[in-house]
Amino acid sequence: MGDITTGHVGSSFDDLLITDGTYEEAADQAVKRVLAFQLAEVMTEQGVSKPEMARRLETSRSQLDRILDPRNDSISLKVLKKAAHAVGRSIKIELV
Repeated sequence: MGDITTGHVGSSFDDLLITDGTYEEAADQAVKRVLAFQLAEVMTEQGVSKPEMARRLETSRSQLDRILDPRNDSISLKVLKKAAHAVGRSIKIELV
């Protein structure tokens, strides 16, 4: 354990998730939440309504709602890339 006077007590939250075996799942969920948020923001900036976005994606409004739902991590990368392209954007993934 660390020194409480320095504000460093124990391990980092990442370390806890790694030890718990949930780090990858948490990281995946965080990425999906960010992408859903960014996609919704771009739609708002560009004035793209949900019906218009669903039309661009050739899908239903309910499917678009699943794409935009930050808690839904079952959306494939292919679908996210298609959604990004529909608003003139792309998804950048890199190894770090």
